[in-house]
Amino acid sequence: MTARLNPAAFRHPLDGRHRPMFIGGKWVDALSSRTFETRNPATGEVIATVPRAGKEDVDLAVAAARKAFDGPWSRFNPHERQKLLLRIADLFERHWEEICVSDTTDMGLPIARARGNANRVLGMLRYYAGMATAIHGQTVDNSLAGDIVSFTRKEPVGVVGAIIPWNAPTAASVWKIGPALATGCTVVLKPSEEAPLTPLLLAELMAEAGVPDGVVNIVTGTGSEAGAPLAEHPGVDKIVFTGSTATGQSIVRASAGNLKRVSLELGGKSPVIVCADADIERAVPVAAMSVFANSGQICIAGSRLFVARSIHDAFVERLAAYANGLRIGNGIDPETEIGPLISSRQLERVEGYLEAGQREGARLVAGGRRLGEGALAAGNFVAPTVFSGVTDAMTIAREEIFGPVISAMPFDTLDEVVTRANDTPYGLAAGVFTRDLATAHQLAKRLRAGSVWVNTYHAIDPAVPFGGYKMSGYGREGGAEHLEEYLSTKGVFIRID
Repeated sequence: MTARLNPAAFRHPLDGRHRPMFIGGKWVDALSSRTFETRNPATGEVIATVPRAGKEDVDLAVAAARKAFDGPWSRFNPHERQKLLLRIADLFERHWEEICVSDTTDMGLPIARARGNANRVLGMLRYYAGMATAIHGQTVDNSLAGDIVSFTRKEPVGVVGAIIPWNAPTAASVWKIGPALATGCTVVLKPSEEAPLTPLLLAELMAEAGVPDGVVNIVTGTGSEAGAPLAEHPGVDKIVFTGSTATGQSIVRASAGNLKRVSLELGGKSPVIVCADADIERAVPVAAMSVFANSGQICIAGSRLFVARSIHDAFVERLAAYANGLRIGNGIDPETEIGPLISSRQLERVEGYLEAGQREGARLVAGGRRLGEGALAAGNFVAPTVFSGVTDAMTIAREEIFGPVISAMPFDTLDEVVTRANDTPYGLAAGVFTRDLATAHQLAKRLRAGSVWVNTYHAIDPAVPFGGYKMSGYGREGGAEHLEEYLSTKGVFIRID
């Protein structure tokens, strides 16, 4: 049983103290001695200060990763890497409550939801552990003259630079570090400056589990001062990034210097399609939480809701009632369903979209305002919002908001809704609600998205690839395809006559 945490009495264990970064197996500060604060978005209180790294710190981290890659880590065989990943998973499981508290206080994720991510995150680590011993090349029958044997080897790509966002620090860290350890790569991870604490905690636990010095390094700092130098660093063999499409484009440009490998999981404007025959009792809460989960701060948020015209008005009415009934507050309260936005800057951004929606003629049916009364006054809270009367051309229907805002629109035919759903530069995810198997298969095939969920949403499994089409990025996380992103294929020819 997990402990109930009283929001009024709760103090984070760091409580304003300094937390160094992790390079080469040591806890170090930035060479410049600069720091920045990380704050609890529910209360505005300073949780800790962390180093504000610059290019010279990134150089040290990359050098540590290269030394480890060329050193003892290169002699770890697949079984040893597997055992290490299983030890990490077991240690994470024993410290899961501590990890959840870190995510909740640093980025606002309700602790009930954080606790519920245990199977997903620990499952990832154990899946990658299993895959560590399944990496293999092939014997290839060639057409060369003479007696020449040919085969391929799968080898680690090298030093991986990983840049992750603030909206899922634990899962994003594991999705980058897990496959790197499974394949024999080393990592320099740059967490978002908005939520850097959990990756540092994970590094501490990984060191305790026996990860050799330099195999995993955590560099804290801003995107321009630490992220950009990592992306363009000539000592980095691969960059893996999760975040905005605009930043992803800059990373692609920065990678050109040494033609490093790149994989990107970027933005989305995901459609959710509710057909006339859908199970409404199931569809309403799932469609709502496809957006409202994590206060809408999730790349796969199903923020464009297409509802069959015959049920549109009734569905939107029930959706609004559901939104109005959600419990909003400090995520450390286990009863909280909707936590704060990450920062005052993000709150202002979301408020701008709320204003744009009403200015452009959308009808506000739930939410639509900042919540700043009582215990919410010091935090970055906005009410779960539902707009109807939205057109495809409106700003709220075109741009990624990263807030708890749903745009509801009616449709008449499947051909029409497919065309409208695909009319976006993004292609990360989509949802469908129908009882008809043929409709489910048709829409799953025709929607241009990397993940399609039918009568559910947010289903993520370590064995199933996840990633986007179009401007939502390229490369995959999860599944055997994920490990291929961290491997290079070498062809070998041996004359034996």
